[in-house]
Amino acid sequence: MSKVLLKVSGVSKSFGHVQALKDVNFELNEGEVLGLVGDNGAGKSTFIKILSGVHRKDKGEIIFDGDTVDFSSPSESIEAGFETVYQDLALAPDLPIYSNMFLGREMLRKGILGKLGFVDKDGMRKSVEKNIKKLKATLNHVDQEVGTLSGGQRQSVAITRAVIWGKKVIIMDEPTAALGVEESAKVLEIVKELKQHGITVIFISHTMPHVLEVSDKICVLRLGFTVANLNAAETTYEEVVEYITGARSQIEG
Repeated sequence: MSKVLLKVSGVSKSFGHVQALKDVNFELNEGEVLGLVGDNGAGKSTFIKILSGVHRKDKGEIIFDGDTVDFSSPSESIEAGFETVYQDLALAPDLPIYSNMFLGREMLRKGILGKLGFVDKDGMRKSVEKNIKKLKATLNHVDQEVGTLSGGQRQSVAITRAVIWGKKVIIMDEPTAALGVEESAKVLEIVKELKQHGITVIFISHTMPHVLEVSDKICVLRLGFTVANLNAAETTYEEVVEYITGARSQIEG
């Protein structure tokens, strides 16, 4: 039986007089995919920034891997084991795939050359190739410049980078936004591969069919509240949309 990796209870956040989050609650087990959904302004981005260490929560409790956490910076979140793939992907188009995956965290050569700052390009290439193969990502060559890749391939680069560095949880913010049907399908296959390898994922999307396809659980936010925590296998597109729009108003979780 999988253990609870992340438990969120009563998390709230205000910006001056504007309350972005009022009472967020859910539990996520190790190796599960959580679909985090809600309309614009529901609080998804604010909550993800709290988990990523960009914002501090005002109230509530976050228990991660058995410890109560309250990240004060992105580096603290990363150190704990979170990696976030934002919509803008934060990739350098003029650099090759392998360099992007180690951007700012380059692997140094062993011995005196490493101490002098020489980068281990072969080591980085091998690590990237191994993870691309592991995730079955459709990337042709690690020396290819990112600027020459399609939108779906760039998303694959960002996700694979998160896998290389992510220890426990990968957060994906609208990973299929602006992608065509075929490229979206490839990204969803990567999410399924992550689950097969026991990697926990928080999947934020407005596209309900994608959420239902990859998620184990769905947390619905509306106006900053958790209005439903659903088992993805036992719910429907229509039910999720009813919670998002307020047609169902019972607050759960």
